[in-house]
Amino acid sequence: MQKFENFKNCFEVLKKSEKAKALADEIYRTGVIGQFGLAFELAWKTLQELMRTHGIEEAENGSPREILRAGFKYGFLNDESVWLQMLKDRNSATHIYDEDAFNAVLDRVYSSYINLFDNFKTILESKISVLENSAENKL
Repeated sequence: MQKFENFKNCFEVLKKSEKAKALADEIYRTGVIGQFGLAFELAWKTLQELMRTHGIEEAENGSPREILRAGFKYGFLNDESVWLQMLKDRNSATHIYDEDAFNAVLDRVYSSYINLFDNFKTILESKISVLENSAENKL
């Protein structure tokens, strides 16, 4: 699944970033926030594609919020409230001009979102493995 591979690559770059550098350097900080936004975008689109593959109707159409709620409902996501906060942060990050607000988003990236993405990656690897094994058994 190409979207998932793209997510994993993007997430690995985000995971390698350093909070101390982000706090000290505006350009680095902007890059981290951009990478977070891209990782989030790839995460929800990967989730949508995988739920479609599983035949989940709610995944056929929908906003990121609707896809996240369906993902939580069907066990693809944990911590629904944190994912919804992540959505808000992704939506607002490009329009934040106040340094304190920008740093608050950055703090959540390092204190919560990276761990949540890591957990998401593990869950999706498991779900994809089940699909692959199911397909092999049909052959």
